[in-house]
Amino acid sequence: MAKRGVAFGAAAYVLWGLFPLYWPLLKPAGAVEILAHRIIWSLVAVGVVLAVRRSRVRLNARQAVLLGLAAVVISLNWGTYIYAVNSGQTIESALGYFINPLISVVFGVVIFRERLRAWQWCAVGVGALAVLVLTVDYGRPPWIALVLAFAFAIYGLLKKFADMPSAEGLAVETAVLFLPTLVFVLVLEGRGDAAFGHHGVWHAVLLAGAGVVTAVPLLLFNAAATRLPLTVIGMLQYLAPVLQFVIGVGVQHEEMPPSRWVGFLLVWGALVMLTWDGLAARRETAPETA
Repeated sequence: MAKRGVAFGAAAYVLWGLFPLYWPLLKPAGAVEILAHRIIWSLVAVGVVLAVRRSRVRLNARQAVLLGLAAVVISLNWGTYIYAVNSGQTIESALGYFINPLISVVFGVVIFRERLRAWQWCAVGVGALAVLVLTVDYGRPPWIALVLAFAFAIYGLLKKFADMPSAEGLAVETAVLFLPTLVFVLVLEGRGDAAFGHHGVWHAVLLAGAGVVTAVPLLLFNAAATRLPLTVIGMLQYLAPVLQFVIGVGVQHEEMPPSRWVGFLLVWGALVMLTWDGLAARRETAPETA
């Protein structure tokens, strides 16, 4: 069970990490058009999955509101990420997912009134220093990374409060956005600015495939989450930004001056602290829960 869980989780995060290789294939479609097709075809893909499972989506008014908000937030995250990758800023997008766990820790203090341990405070402090160093390096705050990190952390909170399985939740989120997204696509087509259907069959298939590449890793993650403890999931999650970073540096040849390396090293140091503290805390509480 655990080995299969690790395999599912690793596969999910590897696929997410390889996304920077996929989105450039969808050019000349712009980021907003790609986002629109990702939403539309994700609903189709998840609908097929739910039909095969014979699952029905049941939700109350509270869940509907929370998932509606989640839909807006994840759209911001998706759109920002697609824009970042297709505009040559994959490394900064990877930074966003590296600092996301630190943002989640801060949310724990602010929203849930959690008390941080010493190493957690150190990790947050080093992470804040890293953002400062990278702000100086870029000549501006790393807005793409910050938007991605905060949006994904807020999305995680909303999903936690909504308490609905991943596939069913994604179905509701994409259904909420389906009509306005479809109207946008039709308007784009009417103005003659759409890329879909105008750059060959292969390009159209790839745009439609955005739904599949969204649904598959989500389902793999869901399979892993039911088999693994959160500490293992937490360690696996770093696979995605590591792969994104490697693609940005090694494949897309983005610039990495020494000052930027310093900022990333600080972020990685903060994550090592956070991970070490989490593992130590788990070891301490394990005898009590055995």
